[in-house]
Amino acid sequence: MKKYNHIFFDLDRTIWDFDASADDSFNRMFSKYGLGGRGVPSLEVFREHYEKHNDLLWSWYRKGEILKEVLNIKRFEMTLADFGISDNGIAIGMSEDYVKVNTEKVFLFPGAIETLVYLTPKYPLHLITNGFQEVQEQKFHIAQLYRYFKSVTTSEEAGIKKPEPGIFHFAMEKANCSADESIIIGDDLVIDIAGARNIGMDQVYFNPEGIRHKENVTFEISCLKELIEIF
Repeated sequence: MKKYNHIFFDLDRTIWDFDASADDSFNRMFSKYGLGGRGVPSLEVFREHYEKHNDLLWSWYRKGEILKEVLNIKRFEMTLADFGISDNGIAIGMSEDYVKVNTEKVFLFPGAIETLVYLTPKYPLHLITNGFQEVQEQKFHIAQLYRYFKSVTTSEEAGIKKPEPGIFHFAMEKANCSADESIIIGDDLVIDIAGARNIGMDQVYFNPEGIRHKENVTFEISCLKELIEIF
């Protein structure tokens, strides 16, 4: 196997179980704001509408077409409007609560800590994330992840988002390494895998749901502990 000197990780949906965290947050907010009594049929329906708007707004954000402050509130404003709720106060409240609640509990994928403990003495570990800086910092703090990583690069710090080459080059400059000696572990075939491949970096596709695809990846795993067998 090719020898690697540096390992990069994505955070959300790779180390941090973003979906489990979001489920907890939405359950709490649905109850707090009494959405069931405001014409929203169910939490599941609300989430479907939210995900549609959130995906659209994030695509705009990645292109630099909207600010994060707009995204944070607009995704809830648009979702509430789908159910005839025109209340900017609720949209702002949900936006603030979502960020706060999302980082109150630790939601890591099974085997995450065991794998990081194994890798840390063997390799310098680094992280590249598109998440908002303050939110990612809170996740790192509550889960005590800083002890495992030599460097952390957020898209806000770099001024550019994955899959653009610039953020990878920014992260490698911080880590003092090159693409040909590095590998990244990530869950997104476009943002993480294709982004890394385009700059000549090998990849590990984290695919816990067994999603079918035709992408050419260096390695593929369904559980983080499989990294122990690779490295």
